[in-house]
Amino acid sequence: MKASATVMVTMACLAGCSAPVAQPAPTPEASAQLTRELAGRTAGAPIRCLPRYGSTDVQVIDDWTVLFRQGGTVYVQHPPGGCSGIGSNRNTMVSRIWGNGQVCSGDIQHLVDLSTGIGGGSCVFGPFIPYPRAG
Repeated sequence: MKASATVMVTMACLAGCSAPVAQPAPTPEASAQLTRELAGRTAGAPIRCLPRYGSTDVQVIDDWTVLFRQGGTVYVQHPPGGCSGIGSNRNTMVSRIWGNGQVCSGDIQHLVDLSTGIGGGSCVFGPFIPYPRAG
């Protein structure tokens, strides 16, 4: 009986932790910046993985939007549930690349506070939406 009560409490806690977080409306500044970055581009079908990328190929718009550049394509990443703290420019994202050197949907990204070097949370990537140049 005690084991069954423990399992039910654990399941209730996990269900509470997995509740989806609603994405807030972007700030006017974030909207304007994203519009500028995607001007002249058309969204393609989402993809699961990106090949390895350099730190200079990443641009954070806000806690809900990260851009990756490869060649003439910009890939938009909207981490499900957001990536709290990355938009503040106080944290940096640390990716752990495994196996084939790609970063993929489902990969966990860790945040590190730039001033202290202390971990500041994490987020999970979703699909990447490619925006190639139109034409």
